[in-house]
Amino acid sequence: MILGNSDTLSGGEIAVVLKGYPRLSETFIAQEIHALERRGLRLRLYSLRRPTDPATHPVHREIEAPVAYLPEYLKDDPGRVWRAWRRARRLPGYPGAWRVFLRDLARDRSANRLRRFGQACVLAAALPASVGRLYAHFLHTPASVARYAALMTGLPWCVSAHAKDIWTTPAWEKREKLVDADWVVTCTASGRDHLAALAGDPDKVRLVYHGLDFRRFAAPETPRAKNGPGNDGADPTRPVRLLSVGRLVEKKGTDDLLAALARLPAELHWHLTHIGAGDLSAAMKARAQDLGLASRIDWLGAQPQERVLSEYRRADLFVLASRVAGNGDRDGLPNVLMEAQSQGLACLSTRVSAIPELIEDGATGCLIPPGDPAALAAALDRLIRDPKTRAKLGDAGAHRVRTHFEMGVGIDTLLAYFGADSVQAAAQ
Repeated sequence: MILGNSDTLSGGEIAVVLKGYPRLSETFIAQEIHALERRGLRLRLYSLRRPTDPATHPVHREIEAPVAYLPEYLKDDPGRVWRAWRRARRLPGYPGAWRVFLRDLARDRSANRLRRFGQACVLAAALPASVGRLYAHFLHTPASVARYAALMTGLPWCVSAHAKDIWTTPAWEKREKLVDADWVVTCTASGRDHLAALAGDPDKVRLVYHGLDFRRFAAPETPRAKNGPGNDGADPTRPVRLLSVGRLVEKKGTDDLLAALARLPAELHWHLTHIGAGDLSAAMKARAQDLGLASRIDWLGAQPQERVLSEYRRADLFVLASRVAGNGDRDGLPNVLMEAQSQGLACLSTRVSAIPELIEDGATGCLIPPGDPAALAAALDRLIRDPKTRAKLGDAGAHRVRTHFEMGVGIDTLLAYFGADSVQAAAQ
């Protein structure tokens, strides 16, 4: 398998196709873009959606790549789409792209499928001659747009697959994209195995963990306070601070967390802070009210990285109740778990997807079955009462994440795949 062409890519630009940019919930993508830039790659960002978050992370402000926005809905800018289509249809690969699109449309008669092809026409018409490759983040919509545009222009394309895109994209579509893509990376062993089983060439699919940029997640300078009941200097008058960070969507299991908290003894002293926005925000707040938990929970909504880091350092226990959603959607390897561990914060989560690839139950954190509020409540009860175990798990988790999940390893791998391993770092 050819992983890249260094003659083309070392001097050319890479068009990165993104679902939305910038997004607070996709820090891992922003840190990858920034790291690739620092290593010398020249990137252009093409986003299918405009930003909706109220803030950005510091890394977004450091990225220098220009950003262009494709029309999210074709009806919103028909003149631009029409002009782009007239240019795109003159490209040598357009007839082949049109045939592939019609074949896809026969199996997916949706407005979204039409929108993908229209966005691809706009992208193909806008690409400057300096671009030598397309690179999509997510195997569903962004990969479709990149694939059609690559067929039109004759450029190679590749994709980074993550979580929902792997498990909710139809098998026929995944198989055909795996055939057409130059190479595919994904951030979990379970995702890699699933895609490799569908690929005609299993070696085309590689595992690349995102990892963390530890310059942004330096170890805390002061020891973590020991709150709650127990010995070892814990302050019994202060509540144990629980923290959960994640979008309020089904796969994050926030309703399981609320159900578990409602099972805890009334006299147990705890307080939960939740960071993240999502479609279930109102429903989760109402559920907390119904369970009598509202006074013990702070809902902070989406927050920039500086605030999230501050909350990691204030908390006593991190909780993420991930599960598989009804449509098959699930987490990959949640960055928030790595971030929490980098701060020496004990983590309690579930055995879903790649979470056990990061956390060894009882050694570097605590894992329980997904969708089991009773088991989650029992684990919470035990850890809230035991600051010594929390400290032990926090220290072990910090050691593991800092020795096995440093971002530079994955960036080195991506550079080699791009055929740009000879590019010198722009900065160290």
